[in-house]
Amino acid sequence: MKATPRLSLLVVAALAAAGTLTVDTAAPAQAATCNGYVGLTFDDGPSGNTPALLNALTQNGLRATMFNQGQYAAAYPAQVKAQVSAGMWVGNHSYTHPHLAQQSQATIDSEISRTQQAIAAAGGGTPKLFRPPYGETSSTVKAVATKYGLTEIIWNVDSQDWNGASTDAIVAAAGRLTSGQVILMHDWAANSRTAIPRIAQGLASRSLCAGMISPQTGRAVAPTAAAAAGAAR
Repeated sequence: MKATPRLSLLVVAALAAAGTLTVDTAAPAQAATCNGYVGLTFDDGPSGNTPALLNALTQNGLRATMFNQGQYAAAYPAQVKAQVSAGMWVGNHSYTHPHLAQQSQATIDSEISRTQQAIAAAGGGTPKLFRPPYGETSSTVKAVATKYGLTEIIWNVDSQDWNGASTDAIVAAAGRLTSGQVILMHDWAANSRTAIPRIAQGLASRSLCAGMISPQTGRAVAPTAAAAAGAAR
């Protein structure tokens, strides 16, 4: 006999009350299938805001790439480890966030190499992805990044959270993502953090999932077993 929807709900409720069924009322909204992947990225961490950001992401079933500044990785090593433990990927965002395209090759090299070292020392692995501060790059910046085995990642959609964008505006920006694309957000932006549940719902409604950014193509793809520990090592 086929159970009616009402009867099915009563059975679930009875089993839950009897302790034979666990109902996760906080389960995140997720797509039943992933018909594409997008790259959620957060720059400028880690910081004192990182734990709340990681909680929001994990509670909503999302993974993201955290482009960390080297100076903050050195100052908050526990938060770098927390990023990896939460299933995030860790990228290089320079050491002090200067306008790299205006710097000498030696300074560019120092900014990138010291960040690689700081992230590795903090337990974040050896990054494979690099985001230049402000998205500003040059042939020299690209060459130095390549020297350290890094793929430069800019973004397709700017959430404008750095410019005071509202939560609604950030959700709308994420709604413009198509498969393979990457969105820019920031570790310190409270409105981006509060937008996360709605971003998750919006992606699920379009059968899109939060993926990793491929070092080969720079596009968001399905997470691989090799990168399951967080940072590509």
